Amino acid sequence: MPSLGLWIQASRPKTLTAALAPVWIGIGYALWQGQFRPLPALAALVGAILIQIGTNLANDYYDHERGGDTSARVGPQRVTQAGLIPPAAVRRAAFLTFGAALLVGIYLVGVGGLPILVIGVLSLLSGWAYTGGPFPLAYNGLGDLFVLIFFGPVAVGGTYWVQALEWRGDLLLAGLAVGALSTAILAANNLRDLATDRTAGKRTLPVLLGRSAGRAEYLVMVGAGVLALPIGVWLYGWPRWVLVGLAVVAALARPLRLVLLEEDARALLPALPLTARATGLFGILVGLAFAGAAL
Repeated sequence: MPSLGLWIQASRPKTLTAALAPVWIGIGYALWQGQFRPLPALAALVGAILIQIGTNLANDYYDHERGGDTSARVGPQRVTQAGLIPPAAVRRAAFLTFGAALLVGIYLVGVGGLPILVIGVLSLLSGWAYTGGPFPLAYNGLGDLFVLIFFGPVAVGGTYWVQALEWRGDLLLAGLAVGALSTAILAANNLRDLATDRTAGKRTLPVLLGRSAGRAEYLVMVGAGVLALPIGVWLYGWPRWVLVGLAVVAALARPLRLVLLEEDARALLPALPLTARATGLFGILVGLAFAGAAL
């Protein structure tokens, strides 16, 4: 039996901030609006983590099967490609994790109704189709759009909906802010893996349009995430405390320099975990700012 440490490695814990950050913001926003409900909020948090882990496990398996992960790839070790866990076991674990997310989703559908049913089904299908199925999103230039939408407005809005049973227009802006930073994580990953992705036929944005386009995407996503905060304060009357989220600029200084100046894959290695850490920090700070405004 593979050890617990190997399964934790396969779940890619450094990427889980992308799942947690939008939920924290949705919970904080609900507190600000006086709509906080602890059980649906906790279920949304658990469900988001399970879908992210299931997606990561599916990616580990399908990237190996499609030739996206090889010994030439530079980056964190993948358990399937390295032969540490049998492929069938990784695939089974992915679907079991998606199944656990489905069980959480049944409760959330009971709370939130049809909108949550649609969000849940699309989230599970997209998590699998990111690298699986006949038209894998990540292999056809759609991975960035998937991350922007599902780790942004869908996650923030869905978290708020299961607590308040309503939608507010400024949730779109809040979702796009954190979704853009999550997309920057993927952009850093795609720049690092540019050479091996091109060889494997994985058509990411840098493969399709070149390194400069990948760098521009990272810069635009970071800028969008940061600028959304003062826009929200100005247009929607968000509490000025949310501007504490601008501290993420300092956390992004090093990965931004790496992305814009480095071409060597090994030199780009720190960019992904540093961007993921900054995204998590953004979610915590903005969520706490919304929650603090309620007090």
